[in-house]
Amino acid sequence: MLKVPPHQVAGHEAVDGKLGPLVDESGRFYKPLQDDERGSNEVAFYRSLSTNSGIPEHIRRFFPTFYGTQLIEASDGSGLKPHLVLKDIARGQVNPSIMDVKIGSRTWAPEASQEYVEKCLKKDRESSSLPLGFRISGLQIFRSKELGFWKPGKKAAQKFSTEEVKLVLRRFVSSNTLNDLDLEPDCALASTVYGGSAGILSQLLELKAWFEDQTIYHFYACSILVVFEKELALEGRNPGAQIKLIDFAHVYEGRGVIDHNFLGGLCSLIKFISEILTAPNEGKTEVSAKDDQKNLTNTDNGVVADQENLIKSGNGIVADQKNLTSTDNDVS
Repeated sequence: MLKVPPHQVAGHEAVDGKLGPLVDESGRFYKPLQDDERGSNEVAFYRSLSTNSGIPEHIRRFFPTFYGTQLIEASDGSGLKPHLVLKDIARGQVNPSIMDVKIGSRTWAPEASQEYVEKCLKKDRESSSLPLGFRISGLQIFRSKELGFWKPGKKAAQKFSTEEVKLVLRRFVSSNTLNDLDLEPDCALASTVYGGSAGILSQLLELKAWFEDQTIYHFYACSILVVFEKELALEGRNPGAQIKLIDFAHVYEGRGVIDHNFLGGLCSLIKFISEILTAPNEGKTEVSAKDDQKNLTNTDNGVVADQENLIKSGNGIVADQKNLTSTDNDVS
């Protein structure tokens, strides 16, 4: 039985008769293919990724597993529509804390129309994309079974200032803000989630090493999804911290050139997470705790505690079919 994904934090939502992604009980994620060229480009990218021998196996784990395409009933009631079928990243997670970080100070591709460039540039200027090289597109942080999740609205998250982004990165791995969001984050879970040989920082550094050399693709408006189980971290157990690259709507051939836009944003994110690990109590921001509480919770959706209301979409996983080699056979 198909249902709305319970742990989405950004993008289009399959609610109120709208078209959006769905999941099933087997752990598969169904993302509707867009009707324009982005839909076919999306499939082309995954085919290219799955058949390209130049992608190291240890790097493939950072991409969602691709199962092909399938016709299923669309969430908006419009009938059968082709969907991309991927592994549900949140499958098996009970109360995952999730953060969607869009990488790059520039979120449009060279081939984009002037209208689209202006649209993206407006968003970039209103967010931390330009000053930091990345922005938070959405997130949810588990607080407790009674309080559910802290989840700013999508529009508010995208407009986080530089200082607010720094604060959220600390709050994401803190234990003392479960019941009181006014408290300065203690970063008590930083070493468990961000640190360690299998932690988020180690995974980001592994990804960075690849981006320092790879010239196969250029990723525009791509996100890194950060996921972990806060309850397990609080109990001192392995929180299952992981990262996944998502949102490939604007991936182009690298043509032998390093993707400096993505690499720059990735290095910036690594810098801030490293600082939290090395000096967790020295990351005081210029935004006071009380001002932060006002700014980060005055959102379009408010603070959502009910897990069933937390929605996030895959938000377009696409590449340029004209530039990427693909096969003629559909995988379904």
